[in-house]
Order: sequence, then C-alpha cells, then structure tokens
Amino acid sequence: MLLSYLRLVLFAIGLLVGVQVPGFINDYAKRVEAHLIEAQTGLRGFESTAQQFFKGDLQALVAHYRASDDPVFRSDANSLGTMLNRQLALDKQFQAMQGPWYIRALQVAVAADPDIRLETWNGYSYQILLTPEAMGWGLGGAMLLSFGLECLFRLIDWVVLGGKRLRQSRPIEERDLKGL
Repeated sequence: MLLSYLRLVLFAIGLLVGVQVPGFINDYAKRVEAHLIEAQTGLRGFESTAQQFFKGDLQALVAHYRASDDPVFRSDANSLGTMLNRQLALDKQFQAMQGPWYIRALQVAVAADPDIRLETWNGYSYQILLTPEAMGWGLGGAMLLSFGLECLFRLIDWVVLGGKRLRQSRPIEERDLKGL
C-alpha cells in the first residue's frame, strides 16, 4: 500500500515538474526577445549613420572606424562590432524560438545563451499553465519519472536480491490463476 502511494507521489512530482517546462521555455523566449529589442535599439543611431554614408552596411561602418587614425574611433569600432555580434546572436536565438515546440525545447536545453538561460532561471516563478502543450509535458514528465524510478528499483532488486522478491511473488500469482 505504501508503495502505491509512493508511486502516486512520484507521478504527481513528475507531473508538476513537467508542466514547468513550457513556462520556462516561454519565459526564455520573452527574455531573448527583450534582449534583441534592446540590442536593436542600441544600434539605431549607428544604423542611421551607416545608411547615410555606407548604404546601410554596418560592417562597412565598423571597418571605417577601425581604419581611422583616431584611437576613439578604433575603440568604438570594437564596441560596435561587439554590439553587432550580440544582435546577430540574439536574432538567431529569437528565430529558433519561433519554431515548433521540440525545436524550442532543444534550443533552451542545448543551444541557449547561457547568460539569458541563467537570468531566466533566476527570475522564473513557478506556474501551472493549462495548455495542451503543458499538459503533454506534465504527463510525459510524470510517466518518465515514474517509469524510470520503477525500472531503477526493479534493477536494484534484481542486482541486490537476484530477483528473489519477483520469484516469490510469481507462484502466488500462478496459484491464483489456477484457481480460476
């Protein structure tokens, strides 16, 4: 009986953890978008200068700054290059977060910006979304946790006890079946 309750508790924990996944992914996507907007806003002045003198090519503006004799312009070239690289990286993250659910999940798990993922984790507030996606993640997490721990306990039983407990329970089941 206690084992049944333990299984129910594990299932509930898996369910509650699983429904957090879509919420975390959504929060990450919102943070990426906010950082992208901030990066684009920071480049606006440079974009107008590049439009005026270099037909909108920001890389040409960076090259012009780097070629300048003025150390201030050379320093600004490094800063502008860093800002451009950051904006490009954020744009790639943003585009990946516009894909299907499995691409978004892989993006956050494997290829997320580590600083933004940490920022999202630190600012994340637990939530229960009642969307089909969240319910699927919840049930998947519950089943995975329950099944995984059940398999682990059976493996430990098999290794430590040699499956003795399983062998002892089989004759009882066979006797019950023969009596029917």
